[in-house]
Amino acid sequence: MTYRDNILRAAAQELGRRLPDGWAARLERRGIAADDIGGFLRVTAPDGSSVRLAVVAKRRLEPRDLIDLHARGLGRKDEDTRLIVAPYLSPGVRERLRTASFTFLDLTGNARIELRRPGLFVETRGADVDPDRKARPPRTLRGPKAGRIVRALIDSKKSPGVRELAERTGVDAGYVSRILSLLDREALIERQAAPPVIQSQSGPKTASIHRSRSRSRGSRIARRKSGPIAHVDWPALLRRWAEAAPLQSRGAQATCLEPRGLGTFVSRLGGLTVRYAITGTLAAARYAAVAPPRLATVYVDNIERSIGEIPLRVAERGSNVLLIEPIDEGVFVGATIQDGRSYVAPSQAAADLLTSPGRGPAEADELIAWMNKHERGWRG
Repeated sequence: MTYRDNILRAAAQELGRRLPDGWAARLERRGIAADDIGGFLRVTAPDGSSVRLAVVAKRRLEPRDLIDLHARGLGRKDEDTRLIVAPYLSPGVRERLRTASFTFLDLTGNARIELRRPGLFVETRGADVDPDRKARPPRTLRGPKAGRIVRALIDSKKSPGVRELAERTGVDAGYVSRILSLLDREALIERQAAPPVIQSQSGPKTASIHRSRSRSRGSRIARRKSGPIAHVDWPALLRRWAEAAPLQSRGAQATCLEPRGLGTFVSRLGGLTVRYAITGTLAAARYAAVAPPRLATVYVDNIERSIGEIPLRVAERGSNVLLIEPIDEGVFVGATIQDGRSYVAPSQAAADLLTSPGRGPAEADELIAWMNKHERGWRG
């Protein structure tokens, strides 16, 4: 039995388990190769009405692959509704499928089935982590090196190349290249097509009109897999990074209390002898209207010295100050001074708010909306 047969059988069983009482799903045909359609599933309602789903079976689906699905119209609903099926669909892929109104199902139980006739809507949640991680390439933006690369891409209007990114962030070029490959797979960046390269005994060189002659001499033409960055989807990249590297992962943290309020706390920051930068709500308030702040979040080079110099009381309950001693100084990149106080760059503040408690995510949305409208003002 082929892989396609196996996944079709599994999809029929998985779909059947998620249908309401009285509904049924059965495998109708298999072995159809055209248009990536691996076969058909027939979904039948209790009243006998039914619809045929054309199954597009994928071993693995990356966000980048969705562009190809769109280009070939595999999400269209003309004769047969297309059902995207894979062993596992990541949260990012599912969100993009949902936004594009694709019907999908993975074998861990993640599903979104929306049919007009017969009327049916099913949305269930399965695994958020690939159960077969060994079969997939590494995919994480967690860690200081990845964070520096992400920030450089978000904050720079002119997309830098691998070497420039490596020099700017102090990260090995090989690691930069791997991160860019990850971002390309997830459709967070667009890369230009690189010119073909002739591989010969004398070494690689750019292909030209003499390709056929070079080929006849025993050389072979190979195309580079990736070219320069043409576009960065910075809002999506910002959210993807925040998800992978939440505020809690930035470094050691201490919750404190300033009994006289946040106004007093902010006024005393100017006397710190350690490097600091305000993030979170107080940083976002410089750009977008937010609710009155209840918590001041500040990056400091040394928590103990900061607590003693301000001074603050360490408090697990009723705290109004969060001090973070970052594991990497990348959080200070792009910091600016306003009214004698240091604030992180908008991108850093937005990323921190996305995984902050309370109203943090809503405040991040407001800040990102401001960043969209004023891109020229904050992107270098």
